[in-house]
Amino acid sequence: MPLWQIFHPVDAFSPEDKAALAAQITDVYAAVMPRFYVGIVFHPMDPAQFFVGGKPADRFVRIVMEHIARSFPSVEASRRFIDRINAILKPYVADRGLDWELHVDETPFDYWSINGHYPPRAGTPDEIRWRTENRASPRTHD
Repeated sequence: MPLWQIFHPVDAFSPEDKAALAAQITDVYAAVMPRFYVGIVFHPMDPAQFFVGGKPADRFVRIVMEHIARSFPSVEASRRFIDRINAILKPYVADRGLDWELHVDETPFDYWSINGHYPPRAGTPDEIRWRTENRASPRTHD
């Protein structure tokens, strides 16, 4: 599951911006996994609570991505993904004069469950069913 946490200035994104950004991010992942795997949390931050370099961060966005469902097979694959994400973010951050930073943590696949079910491996019949139904359910294959 990808879980995104986006720490941002209070006025950085409108509700419509958040919905559009969440949809675009989800679309990236939906090409290879169930849409319901993708979680995105926006954290509006008062600059008095968010510091970068020891100074209030009033025009800074920090994005933390946790990946469990998939891991990058190579540095090149991670760069392609990050470049794609930066292109999606550009109208929301760079074009608005915001600075940003992002990183991806990868958690081992076996340390994860959804609604008490262990998710199926990529490309298996169970994962195909989960993608089609857009929900977790008991596995029928190993």
